This record gives sequence, C-alpha cells and structure tokens, in this order.
Amino acid sequence: MSQSFDSSNVRKAILDQQKSQDRRKMLLNGVLLLLLLAAPFAMYPVFLMKILCFALFAVAFNLLFGFTGLLSFGHAAFLASGGYTTGYLLSNYSGLTTEMGIIAGTLVATLLGLAFALLSIRRQGIYFAMVTLALAQLVYFFFVQSAFTGGEDGMHGIPRGHLFGLIDLSDNMNMYYFVLTVFIACYLLVQRIVSSPYGQVLKAIKQNEPRAVSLGYNVDRYKTLAFVISAALAGLAGSMKSVVFQLASLNDAHWHMSGEVILMTLVGGMGTLLGPVIGATFVVNIEYQLSQGPLRDWVDPILGGIFVLTVLAFRSGIVGEIQKFMRKNLG
Repeated sequence: MSQSFDSSNVRKAILDQQKSQDRRKMLLNGVLLLLLLAAPFAMYPVFLMKILCFALFAVAFNLLFGFTGLLSFGHAAFLASGGYTTGYLLSNYSGLTTEMGIIAGTLVATLLGLAFALLSIRRQGIYFAMVTLALAQLVYFFFVQSAFTGGEDGMHGIPRGHLFGLIDLSDNMNMYYFVLTVFIACYLLVQRIVSSPYGQVLKAIKQNEPRAVSLGYNVDRYKTLAFVISAALAGLAGSMKSVVFQLASLNDAHWHMSGEVILMTLVGGMGTLLGPVIGATFVVNIEYQLSQGPLRDWVDPILGGIFVLTVLAFRSGIVGEIQKFMRKNLG
C-alpha cells in the first residue's frame, strides 16, 4: 500500500515538474516573441532578417547534428540550392509570386537532401561527414560552371515581388514580418518534431544506435527522414535569404558556410532548441562588428579561435551552460 502511495507521489512530482518547465518555456518564448516583434523599430530590419535566415539555417542543421548525431559538412549545398532556385525563378518568371518561388527553392533543396541522404546515410562518423562534404563540393562546382547562376559574379537583382500578390515585400518592414512568421513556424515545427515520439527515437539513435537497432527501429529510415527535413529547412532559409538581399552568391555554396553553421550550433548550444538561434545571432554580430573595424582582415582567424575555445572550454555552448547553471543552482 505504501509502495503504491510512494509511486503515485513520484508520478505527481514528475508531472508537476514537467508543468513547471512548460510554463517557464512558454514564458521565455513569449518574451522572445515580443522582442522580435519590436526589434525592427530599434534595429535595421535587413540586418535582423539576416540573423533570422541564418538562425533558421542553424536550427535546421541542429536537428540533424544536435538531435540525431549526424555531422554534415555539406549543408551549404541546400542553402545555396534554395537561394539559386528561388532567385532564378523570380528573376525570369514575372508572373510567379514570391511565396511560390520560395516553395520551389525549398522543394529543390528537399530533393537534393534526399539524394544526399541515400548516398551517405549508411556511413558512420567521419566517413559520413566526408561524403556529405564531397557531394556539396560537386554542387558548388555545378553552380560555378552554370550560366544561370552568374558564376563568381552571382545572381543579382532578384525581385522581392508581392506576397500572395497583395503585400509589397520591397518594404523592409513587410519583408521582416514575413521572414519572422516563417522562422517562428519552422522553429515551432522543429520543437514539435523533437518532442514527438519520432524525435525521441532520433535522440535514442544519437545516444546508442546499436541499441535502437536492437529494439527493432529502422534506423536508416529515421536518419534519412531527419536529413531530408533538415535539408528542406536549410533550403527554405536560403530561399528567404536570396529574396531579402536580392542576391544569390557562391558564398552560400562554399564549404566555409558549412563550417560556419557548425560554429553557430556549437557556440549557441548543440542539442538545444534555442541554442542555434543564439549562436547565429552571436556569430552574425561578431562578423559584422569585426568587418567594420581594424580587424576586418582577421574575421576568420578570430571565429576559428572562438570555435576552438568553445570546443575546449564550453562544450555545451551558451544555452547549454546556462541550463547547467540553472539545474545546479536553481534545481
């Protein structure tokens, strides 16, 4: 009888703790949403949109790396394929609405992600990373050689157009709230995926893949779907970025961009929902501030130093370290 009473108390305590965590999460999300809604009145909207696009890119990468344990060195290919596809369609088909161009870019990145996954998903560790890097370099050279991309000059003058044929996206405020809406929707989607039974299987695969196989899960299928979702979100980030800046360039396809999103994820906190957003904000701000001063030629070495410092001393990232501090001191 006492054992049954104790177990019911334990369950009640666990439920109360879960409810408390959910309330804190909702409060934090609400505060962040209010800040994002008010941000363009205090900061330049185009700079904020750049942060949101890279934050979405990092959130997409974190779904694969932070929650599934797959380190891809080829995610720049999806960012660039989405941007180039959207840019080409909007530049050459005047009757195409902006949202359709973005959907088309996302679809191309999704199909490319499926091709990457089918070729690489059976590899493990560094072999998986190297296969994705090799495939991404093939995509990079395709963009270099293709006439429609503009080669090293890039694709300029991409029209922003009108959202649903009604809302003029040439207005920076309209464009900002559109990008913000897409970002929030994708962030909530990833949050739902991570907390779903499917997301729990992904975490199990990351922690102990052989055990997940022994439990009867088709691990390759789960990893393939995670890869495709991650590629689709990365392509969406690239599509929006090309519309925001009216430009698609080879920088988005270069392997440096794949390394940069890894840095964003690690600095913010791998395996956390908010970490990639904080990491992207931090890295984009650091790059901007350094490029405006006497250290503009030292941006890459400084970012490399931050990467090394994070790996050696702050492996949980900014958000991860804060969470560890709160668990230790606040319970």
